[in-house]
Amino acid sequence: MRKFIPIAVIVGIILIGIFWVVGMQNTALGYDQAVKKEWGNVETAYQRRNDLIGNLVNTVKGAADFEKSTLTAVIEARAKATSVTIDPSNVTPEQLQAFNAAQSGVSSSLSRLLVSVEQYPTLKANENFLKLQDELASTENQILTARTRFNEQAQIYNGYVLKIPQKWFLSGYPEKPYFKSVEGADKPVEVKF
Repeated sequence: MRKFIPIAVIVGIILIGIFWVVGMQNTALGYDQAVKKEWGNVETAYQRRNDLIGNLVNTVKGAADFEKSTLTAVIEARAKATSVTIDPSNVTPEQLQAFNAAQSGVSSSLSRLLVSVEQYPTLKANENFLKLQDELASTENQILTARTRFNEQAQIYNGYVLKIPQKWFLSGYPEKPYFKSVEGADKPVEVKF
């Protein structure tokens, strides 16, 4: 009986090690899924904005004899933004930067559209336009919130998988990039009439 005690201790240590590694993998998987969920929320907020832009453009077209170049810029920026997609399971900083740049183009052209609209009093009084403008402002806040939550989840995930000893066992879980502001976002927006 005594000769089986060392074998039982060794088997026990091995089982504890296996359960520890499995627990570590399951925790990393949970954090990875949380990051993917938050990325889905980011995409949902951007999709809402893209859907609203179509309605906004149609409302502006119907209510004003409007600058075609501004409308064209909004439509092209929206098309470019919807063509950039990211797989959240293997997102790279470069992919995130390209996505962010495309979405920034939408924001920029949308700002120009809304500033240009100031010249059309009948459009400014249009109830549908005002509702759409409010919806866009609300959507921009939702995008900010979704991006912030994504960054928070990426921080939790990265903090877990990059710590030692997890880093030694979780090589299949690469670091997730964060959303960063686009170049020039630190400067105030120049509005011209």
